[in-house]
Amino acid sequence: MGVGPEQAHGVSQHRRRRFDVRVVPHRRRSPLRLQDWRMRTKLATVLVIPSVAFLVLAGVQTQSLVSRADTLGDFAAQVGIGREITALTHRLQMERDRTAGELPALRDAVDEEASEERLAVLQPYREAADQAAAELRAAAEPLAEADASWRDVYVVASQAYQQVGYIRNTLTTVVLSDDTIIGNYHRAIDALLNLLAQPTPGADRPELADAVLRYVQFARAKELSSRVRAELYSAARAGSYDSDDAAQLPELRARQLTALGAFRIAATNAQVAGYDEMSLDPAFVAASRMEEQALSQGTSGSAVLDAEQWWTASEARHELLQRFEAEVLSASVRQADDASETQLRETLLVVGVIITVLLVAVLISVLIGRSLARSIRLLRSQALRIAQIELPEALARLRSVSGGVPPIEVSPAVVRSLDEIGELAEAFVAVHRSAVGVAVEQANMRRNVNAMFVNLARRSQVLVERQLELLDDLEREEGDPEQLENLFKLDHLAARMRRNDESLLVLAGTESTRRWNRPIGLSAVLLAASAEIEQYQRVRHEAVADLHVVGHAVGELVHLLAELLENATAFSRPDTIVQVMARVEGPGAVIEIADQGLGMSPAALAEANAVLAAPPAADVATVERMGLFVVSHLAARHGIEVRLHGGAGGLVARVRLPHPLLAPAPPPSLDPVPSPRGLPAATPRPVAPANPGPADLPVAGRRPTTVPRQAHPVPVRAEDVLAPAAAPGGGGWWSREGPSSGVPAVGAGAPAPPAVPVTAGTNERGLPVRVPMAQLSAVTQPARPEQQPATRDDPDPEAVGGMLSRLYSGVRRAESEETTEIPVPPLGAWSEGGRK
Repeated sequence: MGVGPEQAHGVSQHRRRRFDVRVVPHRRRSPLRLQDWRMRTKLATVLVIPSVAFLVLAGVQTQSLVSRADTLGDFAAQVGIGREITALTHRLQMERDRTAGELPALRDAVDEEASEERLAVLQPYREAADQAAAELRAAAEPLAEADASWRDVYVVASQAYQQVGYIRNTLTTVVLSDDTIIGNYHRAIDALLNLLAQPTPGADRPELADAVLRYVQFARAKELSSRVRAELYSAARAGSYDSDDAAQLPELRARQLTALGAFRIAATNAQVAGYDEMSLDPAFVAASRMEEQALSQGTSGSAVLDAEQWWTASEARHELLQRFEAEVLSASVRQADDASETQLRETLLVVGVIITVLLVAVLISVLIGRSLARSIRLLRSQALRIAQIELPEALARLRSVSGGVPPIEVSPAVVRSLDEIGELAEAFVAVHRSAVGVAVEQANMRRNVNAMFVNLARRSQVLVERQLELLDDLEREEGDPEQLENLFKLDHLAARMRRNDESLLVLAGTESTRRWNRPIGLSAVLLAASAEIEQYQRVRHEAVADLHVVGHAVGELVHLLAELLENATAFSRPDTIVQVMARVEGPGAVIEIADQGLGMSPAALAEANAVLAAPPAADVATVERMGLFVVSHLAARHGIEVRLHGGAGGLVARVRLPHPLLAPAPPPSLDPVPSPRGLPAATPRPVAPANPGPADLPVAGRRPTTVPRQAHPVPVRAEDVLAPAAAPGGGGWWSREGPSSGVPAVGAGAPAPPAVPVTAGTNERGLPVRVPMAQLSAVTQPARPEQQPATRDDPDPEAVGGMLSRLYSGVRRAESEETTEIPVPPLGAWSEGGRK
């Protein structure tokens, strides 16, 4: 069915607002529901969770590697500080061995000068030890802050060395035993050896543990060799062996050999070969020979070694042992540094690989995710665009077409990939194409139904026109007032049937065939609308402005006002009147129709105004409220605003005419002659009795006494108000040929058109320019009131009665017929009335 322009305008609103993305407006999105998550969130979750898991595992592995690298780094630093430890140990061993030989001389010193002389001999050894201790202290500070266990052992060694410093200061002031003095040196050196053995590479690096074991075992063997030298040097300076030397020297010798054996087991072949080569050195051999000689004689013998000779030989051997110890320690330091650097490189390599793999995985995931999200976003945008713009506009175009169905373009899928999303996009385009196809089929069906409606309405209009022409003849020939009133009623019913046919044309979206070729006064339009309704006697025109309406809109404006007046009289008491007022307001005009009826509820009033503002599509509900539907579509067609307002005891319909529908008054020569069937002047408003009795109340089937009866003639048709008296052979204002000029046709007694056509000169092509309406006899020649109408013959009552009987029987027969098929003539065929 036809639609008004407001619907097409409503569709265009989609282009001015954002897409309505509330696909589930009845439920709020919950972040706790997985199915409510946005696709971007779901993709991010799918990508983030594996990435986080990978990061956790990689972090654990990296932490293990970093921890191992740190351990090896600390191990290499602790092994590297072994140079300072062995240097201090060597200096303390030299000081201890020399102090052990000088103690008997300090005991035998008779004066302070002799004591100072002995202490001066020890001073270089003390200074060398203090310097080595300072170097160890400077190197140990960073390690003491990093490793707690190493720091504890270092603190013990530092305290032991401080105790040695106290012993130095008390050698000449406090009488201490030799065992106490030498014992402090032993504890300090043992603490340093424990600190030297502190580095631990871990259980998974046994080769590094063997490297530590090699130089630690050799350092212990060197310490035992130094203690044996101290015992022998002390005995040589004293001139005899002590009672404890008999047990200590063999024990020290045995422990020394055990340590050397452990060193040989842990040492490499090159280190064993290096030790054997060192043992062949003459200085080493000489010291070893003297030591073996002293130990083989035993402590029971009276002969001891020469002190200076023994000290010189043993010092040379001790220096050789110290150099070999430095070589073994340097090899362990290099091995520890290599292991630490290797572990650090492996850690950095693994971390780099992990980061690279993670970045590549994240990059690939992001690219894939963005591709999916972009495809889904494009598909969603296309779906919303189709659902909210393209499909509504296509449906609006199909609803608003009056001729052939235009081609509807279906946009291709925006996602061109070959995956499931691309297939979904193609499926959605197929659904769109199917929906457009169904809409096109429905448009064709509506077009066919509209054509059926138009055909039926045209056929019915032809029959009604013929009926009205017949009634015109009967009314002209009838002289009885009562019969004439009945004929007028029948004439009015036929006019209402004609208005229903015009409503069917509006329902089908077709314009009315009633046209007027000149402006018509607004008062005449209101009178014509009153003449179209059944209870026209109740309509009162209170105040009507002197305005004129353009001719092409007169017919449909009359139809619109007639529907409003019909509703006003149908939904109000029969003993009330309907007031009609028209005034100028701004550039346009306002017509108000006020009744005293039942009124409407606020909800029903708002619904009716919504229908009037936006004409709905024709459906079954439209037929039930045909008047409101027709008013809304006619108002939308001409840009008229119609609103219903609640009044005092009824409703007020306000019709606002725009300025384009108003026209200046036509020339006086074109004013029609007043019709003999026009409405009489408004009668005074009746006054109801103060206390009405039973006879004064409205009763169904009885004309209300409060509304005075109109005197003859009674208007029954709009054309009698809008047009001058028609010729006897004319069909009134409405005809299938178009609007009548209201001037009798050329024939008997009618003025002939001018012999020379009236023109306005010629155009640039030399053709005459036609003057509108110049050829009409009503324009070219003035009305001739001197002409007398034709003599009226009184009709035969029997002929009129037979004619009416045939008319009624024909109407009843047409109502009783059951037509199963409505014949629709093909395009170009001729229908009733002789028109295509």
